[in-house]
Amino acid sequence: MTDKSDQELNTFIEEWKASPEKNKEAFIHFKDYLAGKEGVTLDFLPRPGVTYSLRAVHENQEDKELFVMVDVIEDEPRWLSICFYGEMVEDPDEIGDYVPEGLLGEDAVCFDYEKQDEALMRYIEERLDEACRSASKK
Repeated sequence: MTDKSDQELNTFIEEWKASPEKNKEAFIHFKDYLAGKEGVTLDFLPRPGVTYSLRAVHENQEDKELFVMVDVIEDEPRWLSICFYGEMVEDPDEIGDYVPEGLLGEDAVCFDYEKQDEALMRYIEERLDEACRSASKK
């Protein structure tokens, strides 16, 4: 992450007021989870009033610029949309939404995280692991 991107992310998190849904905490959890993966770089792209995107890329990726995008959707309350390229993950429980051309013009599977949900968090972590493994293959 560039210094500017890192500073913007830290400012965004500091200014985000906690809510009963605990989506700020979930965002921080997913950020830390991704940051702890070997070979993964994060980037933060703020679009105030629309979304705040945390994007993860693996150093071995060659044909895609990310493997997951964790968006904070600007709503009341804020919620998360975690999107993967459709070919990089499975969704065995069919919890996610299939979104044609939904991730940078390619088919995606997206998961809405609207309130604290430990089971959904673990399910998304499994998808993060899967997408990271897929992205790490040359």
